[in-house]
Formats: sequence, structure tokens, C-alpha cells
Amino acid sequence: MLYFYPKDNTPGCTTQGAEFRDHHKEFKRLGCEIYGISRDSLKSCSGFTAQRQGFKALCSAFGVMKHKNMYGRKVRGIERSTFVIDEKGRLAREWRGVKVPGHVEEVLNFVKAL
Repeated sequence: MLYFYPKDNTPGCTTQGAEFRDHHKEFKRLGCEIYGISRDSLKSCSGFTAQRQGFKALCSAFGVMKHKNMYGRKVRGIERSTFVIDEKGRLAREWRGVKVPGHVEEVLNFVKAL
């Protein structure tokens, strides 16, 4: 499962990551790996080991780069999104424009139903 988040160390992204962390054992028991992806630097995302260009390519491939309004100006950034890939490598479900509260539980319930 891939989830795309806009920015490290912001309240919504931190909450989302913490909720996936808190449910990690349940996802793992169901055979589901979790990968969080942003365009932040490797220094900012100290836990990531892939190069930043690889994340940009993934963002492009999944179409999560969007124009957004930030403090009254247009910026290009990541739309908070989640994608579940099944064991055969097929896209099983996608969520775009994710709102953090309750999202992890919704994804977990979907994975349980697979």
C-alpha cells in the first residue's frame, strides 16, 4: 500500500503517519506493506533510503501532483492519496483528496476484506 503525503512534520501528515504506524502490525498480519511517499528531501525524510527522483517519478506515475492554494498563492504539491496494490500487483483501490481522521481505519477495513 502506498500513501502520498504533502509535507514532513506538519500536523496532518504527522497524524496520518502515526496512525499507519499504530496499525502497522495489523496491516503486516494481513500481508500488507506500507510505504509513505513525499517529495521532501532525504534529510527531511531521514527514514527514506531511495533517491528523491524516484519519489518524484512515483508521484507523477500515480498522478498525485496537483495545483493547490497555499496562503493565497498557487503552488504545485502532493494531493494526499492512498493506493492499495493487491498481491498480483494490481491496483485494488485508491483514495484521493484524503482527509486524515478515520482514513487509516477505512484502509485497514478494506485490506481485511481483500
